[in-house]
Amino acid sequence: MKLNQISDNEGATKERMRIGRGIGSGKGKTAGRGVKGQKARTGVSIKGFEGGQMPLHRRLPKRGFTPPNARDLNEVNLGRIQEAVAAGKLDQSAPVTVDTLVAAGVLSKPRDGVKILGVGELSAKLSFEVDGASQSARAAIERAGGSLTILGAVAEA
Repeated sequence: MKLNQISDNEGATKERMRIGRGIGSGKGKTAGRGVKGQKARTGVSIKGFEGGQMPLHRRLPKRGFTPPNARDLNEVNLGRIQEAVAAGKLDQSAPVTVDTLVAAGVLSKPRDGVKILGVGELSAKLSFEVDGASQSARAAIERAGGSLTILGAVAEA
C-alpha cells in the first residue's frame, strides 16, 4: 500500500451540491432560493425584521447592568466544609484555601476565589484564607476557635 492509494471507505464522503448549474442538476435557475424578492438577493440580513412593526428586541425595555470586572466567586457553606473535615478530606492543621477545597472535592474549579457562607454547623477549629465570608460565617468560625483571613481586603479607614 502506498500513500497515493489510500482513500476513504465507499459512502464515507458525499459530493457537495453544486447549485446554480442548470435545470438538469435539480438546483439550477433560482438555486434553492425561491423566486425573486429581497431574500433571493445576496447580502440580505433581516433576522429581526417584523414587516415594519417595531421589532420585539426594541419594544422591550433595557434593564440592569453587568459590571465588566465582576468576580465570579465560589460560595461554600460551613456545613459542607465540616462534612469534608469529618470525611478526612480536609486537613485541620493546614489553612483552608481555594486550592485545598478543590483538592478535597468541595469545589469543582477555583474560579476567582471562594466566599464562605454560614449555613450549617462548624465544630472543627480551622484557619481560613478566603476571598470573602458572610457575617454569620465569621461568627461561626470564631465560635469554633478558628481564624479568618480575607485575601486582598482593603483596610477600612
